[in-house]
Amino acid sequence: MRIFYIFSFILLITKSAECQVRSMPLGEPETRILRFYPNPASSMITFEFQTEVYKSFSFQIFNFLGRKVYETQTSSPKTVVNLSDFVRGIYIYQLRDPYGQVVETGKFQVMK
Repeated sequence: MRIFYIFSFILLITKSAECQVRSMPLGEPETRILRFYPNPASSMITFEFQTEVYKSFSFQIFNFLGRKVYETQTSSPKTVVNLSDFVRGIYIYQLRDPYGQVVETGKFQVMK
C-alpha cells in the first residue's frame, strides 16, 4: 500500500510539472502598441502609441461588466481620457484596426 501512495505522489508531481511547462508562452515576447499612464489613474489617463500605426484605429474602453463606456477614432499619437464620469474599478481597453480586428487589449484601474 505504501508503494501505491509513493507512486501516486510521484505521478502527481510529474503531471503538475508538465502542466506548468506547457502553460508557458512560446515564441518572442509580445510587443505593445500602446503605452498608458498613470495606472492606477484618478482623474485622467494618457494612452500613447509606440508606433506610427494609429491612424483610423478605433479605441474603446469597457467597464468590468462589459459595457462600453468610451469610444473614439484615433487620429493623433496621444489620447487623453477624462475619468470624471468613470466610477472606481477596473476597465478594459481595446484597440481595433479599420477592419474591426482587435489589435491590442489591456486593463487599467481607476481609483477615486
